[in-house]
Amino acid sequence: MVTRLWRPAAALAVAVLWGVVAARWTPRGPLTNADALWSVGISAAVGLAAGWASRSRWSMLAAPAAFVAALELTRAGVPGPSVDAPHASPFGILALVTGRGVHGVLSVLPLVLGAAYGAGLTRRGQRASRIRRAATALVTAALVALTAAVAIPARTASTGPGGVADLAAVHGLRVMIRGQDAAAPVLLFIPGAPGGSELGAMRRRLAPLEKRFVVATLDRRGGGGSYPALDPTGAATLDGAVADTIAVTDYLRDRFGRARIYLLAHSGGSIVGVLAAQRHPDRYHAYIGTGQAVDLTASDRIFHTDVLAWARATGRDGLARQLAAQGPPPYDSVYGYEPLMTYAPEAYGQGTPAFTVDVPEYTLLQKVHTLNAILDTWSAQYPSMARVDLRRDVPRLEVPAYFVQGGREMRGLAVPFAQWYERLQAPRKHQEVFAAAGHRAMFDEPGRFVSFMERLLPPP
Repeated sequence: MVTRLWRPAAALAVAVLWGVVAARWTPRGPLTNADALWSVGISAAVGLAAGWASRSRWSMLAAPAAFVAALELTRAGVPGPSVDAPHASPFGILALVTGRGVHGVLSVLPLVLGAAYGAGLTRRGQRASRIRRAATALVTAALVALTAAVAIPARTASTGPGGVADLAAVHGLRVMIRGQDAAAPVLLFIPGAPGGSELGAMRRRLAPLEKRFVVATLDRRGGGGSYPALDPTGAATLDGAVADTIAVTDYLRDRFGRARIYLLAHSGGSIVGVLAAQRHPDRYHAYIGTGQAVDLTASDRIFHTDVLAWARATGRDGLARQLAAQGPPPYDSVYGYEPLMTYAPEAYGQGTPAFTVDVPEYTLLQKVHTLNAILDTWSAQYPSMARVDLRRDVPRLEVPAYFVQGGREMRGLAVPFAQWYERLQAPRKHQEVFAAAGHRAMFDEPGRFVSFMERLLPPP
Protein backbone atom coordinates (compact mmCIF):
# COMPACT_ATOMS: atom_id res chain seq x y z
CA MET A 1 0.00 0.00 0.00
CA VAL A 2 2.82 2.37 0.92
CA THR A 3 4.57 1.51 -2.34
CA ARG A 4 1.43 2.19 -4.34
CA LEU A 5 1.14 5.65 -2.77
CA TRP A 6 4.84 6.42 -2.95
CA ARG A 7 5.20 5.93 -6.67
CA PRO A 8 2.53 8.38 -7.89
CA ALA A 9 3.56 10.88 -5.20
CA ALA A 10 7.16 10.75 -6.40
CA ALA A 11 6.01 11.15 -10.00
CA LEU A 12 4.05 14.29 -9.14
CA ALA A 13 6.81 15.66 -6.89
CA VAL A 14 9.43 15.59 -9.63
CA ALA A 15 7.04 17.34 -12.04
CA VAL A 16 6.20 20.01 -9.45
CA LEU A 17 9.90 20.60 -8.74
CA TRP A 18 10.60 21.04 -12.43
CA GLY A 19 7.68 23.49 -12.73
CA VAL A 20 9.11 25.64 -9.92
CA VAL A 21 12.60 25.59 -11.42
CA ALA A 22 11.32 26.40 -14.93
CA ALA A 23 9.26 29.34 -13.63
CA ARG A 24 12.28 30.88 -11.93
CA TRP A 25 14.71 30.10 -14.74
CA THR A 26 12.57 30.98 -17.79
CA PRO A 27 9.46 32.78 -16.48
CA ARG A 28 8.29 33.64 -20.01
CA GLY A 29 9.19 30.25 -21.39
CA PRO A 30 12.32 29.33 -23.37
CA LEU A 31 13.54 32.45 -25.20
CA THR A 32 16.97 31.34 -26.42
CA ASN A 33 18.21 28.29 -28.28
CA ALA A 34 19.94 27.01 -25.16
CA ASP A 35 16.79 27.55 -23.07
CA ALA A 36 14.76 25.55 -25.58
CA LEU A 37 17.19 22.63 -25.82
CA TRP A 38 17.52 22.34 -22.06
CA SER A 39 13.77 22.65 -21.62
CA VAL A 40 13.03 19.85 -24.08
CA GLY A 41 15.71 17.61 -22.59
CA ILE A 42 14.83 18.17 -18.93
CA SER A 43 11.10 17.87 -19.56
CA ALA A 44 11.58 14.58 -21.41
CA ALA A 45 13.74 13.27 -18.56
CA VAL A 46 11.22 14.37 -15.91
CA GLY A 47 8.40 12.78 -17.87
CA LEU A 48 10.37 9.56 -18.24
CA ALA A 49 11.02 9.46 -14.48
CA ALA A 50 7.37 10.23 -13.70
CA GLY A 51 6.09 7.53 -16.05
CA TRP A 52 8.53 4.96 -14.70
CA ALA A 53 7.84 5.83 -11.03
CA SER A 54 4.06 5.74 -11.40
CA ARG A 55 4.03 2.71 -13.71
CA SER A 56 0.90 4.15 -15.26
CA ARG A 57 -0.04 5.94 -18.44
CA TRP A 58 -2.07 8.31 -16.26
CA SER A 59 1.26 10.04 -15.63
CA MET A 60 0.93 11.44 -19.18
CA LEU A 61 -1.84 13.67 -17.77
CA ALA A 62 -0.91 13.96 -14.09
CA ALA A 63 2.75 14.96 -14.51
CA PRO A 64 2.10 17.75 -17.07
CA ALA A 65 -0.81 19.04 -14.98
CA ALA A 66 1.41 19.19 -11.88
CA PHE A 67 4.16 20.91 -13.87
CA VAL A 68 1.81 23.55 -15.30
CA ALA A 69 0.19 24.25 -11.92
CA ALA A 70 3.57 24.70 -10.22
CA LEU A 71 4.85 26.85 -13.09
CA GLU A 72 1.86 29.20 -13.10
CA LEU A 73 1.77 29.59 -9.33
CA THR A 74 5.51 30.27 -9.10
CA ARG A 75 5.57 32.90 -11.84
CA ALA A 76 2.32 34.58 -10.77
CA GLY A 77 4.14 37.82 -9.93
CA VAL A 78 5.87 38.13 -13.32
CA PRO A 79 4.26 41.03 -15.27
CA GLY A 80 3.38 41.09 -18.93
CA PRO A 81 0.72 39.93 -21.40
CA SER A 82 2.67 36.80 -22.35
CA VAL A 83 2.22 35.44 -18.80
CA ASP A 84 -0.88 37.27 -17.61
CA ALA A 85 -4.40 35.88 -17.80
CA PRO A 86 -5.57 35.54 -21.43
CA HIS A 87 -7.15 38.65 -22.94
CA ALA A 88 -10.01 38.49 -25.44
CA SER A 89 -8.52 40.56 -28.26
CA PRO A 90 -6.40 39.80 -31.33
CA PHE A 91 -3.20 40.77 -29.50
CA GLY A 92 -4.29 38.76 -26.45
CA ILE A 93 -4.97 35.63 -28.50
CA LEU A 94 -1.63 35.89 -30.28
CA ALA A 95 0.11 36.42 -26.94
CA LEU A 96 -1.54 33.25 -25.62
CA VAL A 97 -0.57 31.17 -28.64
CA THR A 98 3.01 32.38 -28.94
CA GLY A 99 3.57 32.58 -25.18
CA ARG A 100 1.96 29.67 -23.41
CA GLY A 101 1.55 27.76 -26.67
CA VAL A 102 5.27 27.75 -27.48
CA HIS A 103 6.10 27.02 -23.85
CA GLY A 104 3.73 24.07 -23.98
CA VAL A 105 5.34 22.63 -27.09
CA LEU A 106 8.87 22.94 -25.67
CA SER A 107 8.07 21.82 -22.10
CA VAL A 108 4.71 20.09 -21.74
CA LEU A 109 4.84 18.02 -24.93
CA PRO A 110 8.23 16.42 -24.15
CA LEU A 111 6.95 15.79 -20.62
CA VAL A 112 3.97 13.88 -22.03
CA LEU A 113 6.14 11.88 -24.39
CA GLY A 114 8.67 11.12 -21.67
CA ALA A 115 5.88 9.86 -19.40
CA ALA A 116 4.56 7.63 -22.20
CA TYR A 117 7.96 6.04 -22.71
CA GLY A 118 8.58 5.77 -18.94
CA ALA A 119 5.29 4.03 -18.33
CA GLY A 120 5.95 1.75 -21.29
CA LEU A 121 9.25 0.59 -19.81
CA THR A 122 7.42 -0.83 -16.77
CA ARG A 123 4.84 -2.79 -18.78
CA ARG A 124 6.93 -5.77 -19.72
CA GLY A 125 5.21 -8.28 -21.86
CA GLN A 126 2.45 -5.83 -22.80
CA ARG A 127 2.66 -4.35 -26.25
CA ALA A 128 0.87 -1.15 -27.10
CA SER A 129 -1.37 -1.12 -30.14
CA ARG A 130 0.12 -0.27 -33.51
CA ILE A 131 -1.91 2.94 -33.66
CA ARG A 132 -0.63 4.08 -30.27
CA ARG A 133 2.98 3.21 -31.15
CA ALA A 134 2.69 4.97 -34.51
CA ALA A 135 1.14 8.08 -32.94
CA THR A 136 3.86 8.26 -30.28
CA ALA A 137 6.59 7.82 -32.88
CA LEU A 138 5.06 10.49 -35.12
CA VAL A 139 4.77 13.07 -32.32
CA THR A 140 8.32 12.25 -31.20
CA ALA A 141 9.65 12.76 -34.72
CA ALA A 142 7.83 16.10 -34.96
CA LEU A 143 9.30 17.23 -31.64
CA VAL A 144 12.79 16.19 -32.71
CA ALA A 145 12.41 18.11 -35.99
CA LEU A 146 11.15 21.20 -34.16
CA THR A 147 13.98 20.98 -31.64
CA ALA A 148 16.49 20.85 -34.49
CA ALA A 149 14.89 23.92 -36.09
CA VAL A 150 14.94 25.82 -32.80
CA ALA A 151 18.62 24.98 -32.34
CA ILE A 152 19.69 26.83 -35.50
CA PRO A 153 21.60 29.92 -34.31
CA ALA A 154 21.20 33.45 -35.62
CA ARG A 155 23.94 34.50 -38.02
CA THR A 156 24.89 37.39 -40.27
CA ALA A 157 26.73 37.15 -43.57
CA SER A 158 30.30 38.30 -44.02
CA THR A 159 30.93 41.79 -45.42
CA GLY A 160 34.24 40.77 -47.01
CA PRO A 161 37.93 41.36 -46.26
CA GLY A 162 38.57 44.34 -44.01
CA GLY A 163 34.95 44.50 -42.94
CA VAL A 164 33.05 43.56 -39.83
CA ALA A 165 29.94 41.36 -39.50
CA ASP A 166 28.98 40.38 -35.99
CA LEU A 167 26.02 39.63 -33.76
CA ALA A 168 27.52 40.87 -30.51
CA ALA A 169 26.25 40.57 -26.95
CA VAL A 170 26.77 43.80 -25.00
CA HIS A 171 25.62 43.74 -21.37
CA GLY A 172 23.07 41.07 -22.30
CA LEU A 173 21.79 43.07 -25.30
CA ARG A 174 21.99 41.96 -28.94
CA VAL A 175 23.79 44.34 -31.32
CA MET A 176 24.19 43.63 -35.03
CA ILE A 177 27.42 45.26 -36.22
CA ARG A 178 28.13 45.42 -39.94
CA GLY A 179 30.39 47.45 -42.20
CA GLN A 180 32.55 46.93 -45.27
CA ASP A 181 35.40 48.91 -43.72
CA ALA A 182 36.10 48.47 -40.01
CA ALA A 183 37.90 51.85 -40.05
CA ALA A 184 34.78 53.74 -41.22
CA PRO A 185 32.80 56.08 -38.92
CA VAL A 186 30.54 54.23 -36.48
CA LEU A 187 26.76 54.69 -36.50
CA LEU A 188 24.55 53.36 -33.69
CA PHE A 189 20.87 52.88 -34.55
CA ILE A 190 18.18 52.80 -31.82
CA PRO A 191 14.90 51.25 -33.09
CA GLY A 192 11.40 52.47 -32.34
CA ALA A 193 8.67 50.74 -30.36
CA PRO A 194 9.59 49.22 -26.98
CA GLY A 195 10.25 45.55 -27.63
CA GLY A 196 10.53 46.05 -31.38
CA SER A 197 13.51 45.00 -33.49
CA GLU A 198 14.73 46.42 -36.79
CA LEU A 199 17.62 44.06 -37.59
CA GLY A 200 15.66 42.69 -40.53
CA ALA A 201 14.71 46.09 -41.95
CA MET A 202 18.27 47.37 -41.64
CA ARG A 203 19.61 44.34 -43.48
CA ARG A 204 16.96 44.36 -46.20
CA ARG A 205 16.45 48.09 -46.75
CA LEU A 206 19.59 49.91 -45.61
CA ALA A 207 22.49 47.58 -46.37
CA PRO A 208 24.13 50.34 -48.54
CA LEU A 209 24.82 52.27 -45.32
CA GLU A 210 27.44 49.61 -44.59
CA LYS A 211 29.62 50.99 -47.40
CA ARG A 212 30.24 54.27 -45.56
CA PHE A 213 29.62 53.41 -41.89
CA VAL A 214 30.12 50.63 -39.42
CA VAL A 215 26.42 50.25 -38.64
CA ALA A 216 25.50 48.96 -35.17
CA THR A 217 21.80 48.13 -34.83
CA LEU A 218 20.67 47.69 -31.23
CA ASP A 219 17.92 45.38 -30.09
CA ARG A 220 16.67 47.44 -27.15
CA ARG A 221 16.14 45.63 -23.85
CA GLY A 222 13.12 43.38 -24.28
CA GLY A 223 13.15 43.30 -28.09
CA GLY A 224 14.42 40.72 -30.59
CA GLY A 225 17.63 39.12 -29.36
CA SER A 226 17.40 41.25 -26.19
CA TYR A 227 14.01 39.86 -25.12
CA PRO A 228 15.61 37.63 -22.42
CA ALA A 229 17.14 40.77 -20.85
CA LEU A 230 13.66 42.10 -20.00
CA ASP A 231 13.63 40.30 -16.65
CA PRO A 232 13.80 41.58 -14.04
CA THR A 233 11.69 44.39 -15.49
CA GLY A 234 13.08 47.00 -13.09
CA ALA A 235 15.72 47.96 -15.68
CA ALA A 236 13.12 48.32 -18.46
CA THR A 237 12.53 52.03 -17.83
CA LEU A 238 13.35 55.07 -19.91
CA ASP A 239 16.39 55.84 -17.78
CA GLY A 240 17.41 52.21 -18.12
CA ALA A 241 17.10 52.46 -21.91
CA VAL A 242 19.30 55.56 -21.93
CA ALA A 243 21.86 53.76 -19.75
CA ASP A 244 21.80 50.80 -22.15
CA THR A 245 22.41 53.17 -25.08
CA ILE A 246 25.41 54.73 -23.34
CA ALA A 247 26.80 51.27 -22.46
CA VAL A 248 26.56 50.15 -26.10
CA THR A 249 28.01 53.49 -27.24
CA ASP A 250 31.03 53.02 -24.98
CA TYR A 251 31.46 49.44 -26.19
CA LEU A 252 31.56 50.65 -29.81
CA ARG A 253 33.93 53.52 -28.97
CA ASP A 254 36.32 51.14 -27.25
CA ARG A 255 36.07 48.38 -29.85
CA PHE A 256 36.65 50.63 -32.86
CA GLY A 257 38.86 53.22 -31.20
CA ARG A 258 36.53 56.19 -31.69
CA ALA A 259 36.16 59.19 -29.39
CA ARG A 260 32.72 59.91 -30.88
CA ILE A 261 30.15 58.05 -32.95
CA TYR A 262 26.95 59.01 -34.80
CA LEU A 263 23.62 58.30 -33.12
CA LEU A 264 20.51 57.52 -35.19
CA ALA A 265 17.11 56.80 -33.65
CA HIS A 266 13.59 56.16 -34.91
CA SER A 267 10.11 56.77 -33.46
CA GLY A 268 9.85 55.72 -29.78
CA GLY A 269 13.59 55.03 -29.79
CA SER A 270 14.16 58.67 -30.70
CA ILE A 271 13.06 59.70 -27.19
CA VAL A 272 15.87 57.50 -25.87
CA GLY A 273 18.31 58.83 -28.46
CA VAL A 274 17.65 62.49 -27.70
CA LEU A 275 18.12 61.95 -23.96
CA ALA A 276 21.36 60.03 -24.55
CA ALA A 277 22.70 62.85 -26.73
CA GLN A 278 21.58 65.46 -24.19
CA ARG A 279 23.16 63.72 -21.20
CA HIS A 280 26.41 62.63 -22.89
CA PRO A 281 27.17 64.95 -25.83
CA ASP A 282 30.90 64.19 -25.60
CA ARG A 283 30.27 60.73 -27.05
CA TYR A 284 28.53 61.75 -30.28
CA HIS A 285 29.38 63.55 -33.53
CA ALA A 286 25.68 64.24 -34.14
CA TYR A 287 22.17 63.07 -33.38
CA ILE A 288 19.90 62.01 -36.26
CA GLY A 289 16.19 61.50 -35.55
CA THR A 290 13.61 60.07 -37.93
CA GLY A 291 9.93 59.65 -37.23
CA GLN A 292 10.89 61.75 -34.21
CA ALA A 293 8.75 61.36 -31.11
CA VAL A 294 8.45 64.27 -28.66
CA ASP A 295 5.55 63.76 -26.23
CA LEU A 296 4.00 60.29 -26.41
CA THR A 297 0.97 61.16 -24.30
CA ALA A 298 0.11 64.14 -26.50
CA SER A 299 0.68 61.98 -29.59
CA ASP A 300 -1.59 59.23 -28.29
CA ARG A 301 -4.38 61.70 -27.59
CA ILE A 302 -4.18 63.02 -31.15
CA PHE A 303 -4.18 59.44 -32.43
CA HIS A 304 -7.30 58.74 -30.37
CA THR A 305 -9.09 61.79 -31.81
CA ASP A 306 -8.10 61.01 -35.38
CA VAL A 307 -8.73 57.26 -35.30
CA LEU A 308 -12.12 57.80 -33.66
CA ALA A 309 -13.10 60.31 -36.36
CA TRP A 310 -11.84 57.93 -39.08
CA ALA A 311 -13.76 55.00 -37.57
CA ARG A 312 -16.99 56.98 -37.53
CA ALA A 313 -16.46 58.28 -41.07
CA THR A 314 -15.74 54.83 -42.50
CA GLY A 315 -18.53 52.94 -40.75
CA ARG A 316 -16.35 51.02 -38.29
CA ASP A 317 -18.97 51.27 -35.60
CA GLY A 318 -17.49 48.69 -33.25
CA LEU A 319 -14.11 50.41 -33.22
CA ALA A 320 -15.78 53.81 -32.75
CA ARG A 321 -17.77 52.55 -29.77
CA GLN A 322 -14.66 51.01 -28.23
CA LEU A 323 -12.59 54.19 -28.55
CA ALA A 324 -15.42 56.38 -27.29
CA ALA A 325 -16.00 54.12 -24.31
CA GLN A 326 -12.38 53.97 -23.19
CA GLY A 327 -11.78 57.70 -23.72
CA PRO A 328 -8.44 59.35 -24.51
CA PRO A 329 -5.06 58.01 -23.24
CA PRO A 330 -3.17 57.29 -21.10
CA TYR A 331 -4.39 53.75 -20.37
CA ASP A 332 -3.54 51.30 -17.61
CA SER A 333 -2.84 48.39 -19.95
CA VAL A 334 -1.16 47.87 -23.30
CA TYR A 335 -4.48 46.48 -24.54
CA GLY A 336 -5.97 49.96 -24.21
CA TYR A 337 -3.48 51.07 -26.88
CA GLU A 338 -4.21 48.08 -29.11
CA PRO A 339 -6.80 49.81 -31.33
CA LEU A 340 -4.48 52.80 -31.79
CA MET A 341 -1.49 50.59 -32.58
CA THR A 342 -3.60 48.56 -34.99
CA TYR A 343 -5.54 51.25 -36.81
CA ALA A 344 -3.57 54.53 -36.62
CA PRO A 345 -1.34 53.75 -39.64
CA GLU A 346 -4.38 52.79 -41.72
CA ALA A 347 -6.31 55.85 -40.58
CA TYR A 348 -3.43 58.03 -41.79
CA GLY A 349 -3.24 56.14 -45.09
CA GLN A 350 0.08 54.44 -44.38
CA GLY A 351 -0.94 50.79 -44.25
CA THR A 352 -0.11 48.39 -41.45
CA PRO A 353 3.63 48.32 -40.57
CA ALA A 354 5.29 44.96 -40.17
CA PHE A 355 8.67 43.99 -38.77
CA THR A 356 10.96 42.19 -41.22
CA VAL A 357 11.80 38.92 -39.50
CA ASP A 358 12.55 36.59 -42.44
CA VAL A 359 16.31 37.09 -42.19
CA PRO A 360 18.95 34.78 -40.65
CA GLU A 361 19.81 37.38 -37.99
CA TYR A 362 16.80 36.08 -36.04
CA THR A 363 16.39 32.62 -34.52
CA LEU A 364 13.11 30.79 -34.89
CA LEU A 365 12.18 31.64 -31.29
CA GLN A 366 12.92 35.33 -31.82
CA LYS A 367 10.62 35.34 -34.84
CA VAL A 368 7.84 33.58 -32.92
CA HIS A 369 8.13 35.96 -29.96
CA THR A 370 8.02 39.19 -32.02
CA LEU A 371 4.63 40.29 -30.69
CA ASN A 372 5.14 39.07 -27.13
CA ALA A 373 8.40 41.02 -26.89
CA ILE A 374 6.56 44.20 -27.87
CA LEU A 375 3.61 43.62 -25.53
CA ASP A 376 5.72 42.68 -22.51
CA THR A 377 8.28 45.44 -23.00
CA TRP A 378 5.65 48.06 -23.83
CA SER A 379 3.88 47.21 -20.57
CA ALA A 380 7.10 47.61 -18.57
CA GLN A 381 8.63 50.66 -20.27
CA TYR A 382 5.96 52.79 -21.90
CA PRO A 383 4.64 54.48 -18.71
CA SER A 384 8.06 56.05 -18.02
CA MET A 385 8.49 57.06 -21.66
CA ALA A 386 5.05 58.70 -21.71
CA ARG A 387 6.05 61.10 -18.93
CA VAL A 388 8.63 62.85 -21.13
CA ASP A 389 7.95 65.96 -23.19
CA LEU A 390 11.00 67.08 -25.16
CA ARG A 391 9.46 70.55 -25.60
CA ARG A 392 9.90 70.95 -21.84
CA ASP A 393 12.74 68.56 -21.02
CA VAL A 394 15.19 69.11 -23.90
CA PRO A 395 15.23 72.75 -25.04
CA ARG A 396 18.84 72.43 -26.24
CA LEU A 397 21.29 69.83 -27.54
CA GLU A 398 25.05 70.33 -27.46
CA VAL A 399 25.58 68.28 -30.63
CA PRO A 400 24.39 68.93 -34.20
CA ALA A 401 20.82 67.67 -34.61
CA TYR A 402 19.45 66.39 -37.92
CA PHE A 403 15.96 65.11 -38.63
CA VAL A 404 14.56 63.05 -41.49
CA GLN A 405 10.78 63.29 -41.51
CA GLY A 406 8.15 61.91 -43.84
CA GLY A 407 5.89 64.41 -45.56
CA ARG A 408 3.04 62.00 -44.78
CA GLU A 409 4.01 61.55 -41.12
CA MET A 410 1.09 60.79 -38.79
CA ARG A 411 -0.38 63.97 -37.31
CA GLY A 412 0.01 62.66 -33.77
CA LEU A 413 3.80 62.76 -34.19
CA ALA A 414 4.13 65.59 -36.71
CA VAL A 415 2.42 68.25 -34.57
CA PRO A 416 4.51 67.88 -31.37
CA PHE A 417 7.69 67.51 -33.44
CA ALA A 418 7.09 70.76 -35.33
CA GLN A 419 6.61 72.60 -32.04
CA TRP A 420 9.77 71.15 -30.50
CA TYR A 421 11.92 71.62 -33.60
CA GLU A 422 11.03 75.29 -33.80
CA ARG A 423 12.20 75.86 -30.21
CA LEU A 424 15.19 73.50 -30.19
CA GLN A 425 18.63 75.08 -29.90
CA ALA A 426 21.66 73.19 -31.17
CA PRO A 427 25.08 74.01 -32.70
CA ARG A 428 23.48 73.05 -35.99
CA LYS A 429 20.03 71.72 -36.81
CA HIS A 430 18.48 70.70 -40.08
CA GLN A 431 15.26 69.02 -41.14
CA GLU A 432 15.08 66.91 -44.31
CA VAL A 433 11.55 66.08 -45.51
CA PHE A 434 10.84 63.11 -47.77
CA ALA A 435 7.53 64.28 -49.21
CA ALA A 436 6.20 60.86 -50.26
CA ALA A 437 7.31 59.00 -47.13
CA GLY A 438 5.38 58.25 -43.98
CA HIS A 439 6.44 57.45 -40.42
CA ARG A 440 9.19 55.07 -41.56
CA ALA A 441 10.88 57.55 -43.90
CA MET A 442 14.32 55.92 -43.62
CA PHE A 443 12.87 52.61 -44.79
CA ASP A 444 10.33 54.11 -47.22
CA GLU A 445 13.07 55.84 -49.23
CA PRO A 446 16.29 54.02 -48.32
CA GLY A 447 18.39 55.34 -51.22
CA ARG A 448 17.59 58.93 -50.40
CA PHE A 449 18.22 58.31 -46.71
CA VAL A 450 21.65 56.79 -47.40
CA SER A 451 22.55 59.83 -49.53
CA PHE A 452 21.48 62.13 -46.70
CA MET A 453 23.60 60.23 -44.17
CA GLU A 454 26.64 60.36 -46.46
CA ARG A 455 26.37 64.16 -46.56
CA LEU A 456 26.86 64.28 -42.78
CA LEU A 457 30.32 62.80 -43.05
CA PRO A 458 33.34 65.13 -43.21
CA PRO A 459 35.13 65.38 -46.59
CA PRO A 460 37.69 62.60 -47.14
